[in-house]
Amino acid sequence: MKLLLHACCGPCACYPAQELSAEGVDFTLLYYNPNIHPYKEFKRRLSALRELAEKRDYRLVIDKTYPLEECVKGMLEEPSVRCAFCYRMRLRYTAKYAADHGFTAFSSTLLYSPYQKHELIIQTAEAAAEEFGVAFYYRDWRPFYESGKEISLQLGLYRQPYCGCVFSERDRYMEWKRPKEDECKGPGLQDGAAGVNGKSEDRPFVRINKNIIQLGKQDTILFK
Repeated sequence: MKLLLHACCGPCACYPAQELSAEGVDFTLLYYNPNIHPYKEFKRRLSALRELAEKRDYRLVIDKTYPLEECVKGMLEEPSVRCAFCYRMRLRYTAKYAADHGFTAFSSTLLYSPYQKHELIIQTAEAAAEEFGVAFYYRDWRPFYESGKEISLQLGLYRQPYCGCVFSERDRYMEWKRPKEDECKGPGLQDGAAGVNGKSEDRPFVRINKNIIQLGKQDTILFK
């Protein structure tokens, strides 16, 4: 078997690549992840994968295509979940590249992470395999997540703190907890009482100190 292994990042590739190498599988890593935002993060993950490939002497194919507008548009228009677009875009590319360059099968390190939608990845990969006429090589590497994590730490690879797209970055870092009704009132202020500059506050807010007031988040923005 000549395997093309799509790699989302260095840490996720550690265990699958080590196991495939130990088993004598002829494999090549492929970096194609234009869904990763921002571009600085895209480059950091690519650098980590290159570092892994250099330290372990793995073959690596890199495609630095970065169609930001198309990716965001695709995720926003995805009728199911935005992850479906990211999976489909990358796995279709991997399957096509494998078919066009003499590989007999393809797979992805997305199957290693317990934080990904495993069954959706399988369904998407199988559809890509049928579309491009190349076999999908399935392995469930999730039970070895901690082992792979240890390898990445030993190698000193950069470990990303969120999945990849701009929406997952927001979900990872943004505070989603809305202030409770009683928390929205500053000291000595009740509903309808004077707020900033003596004006009545229509929106909830939190008084951080005597000089700073944080307004509640809005659901929409004003374009005009």
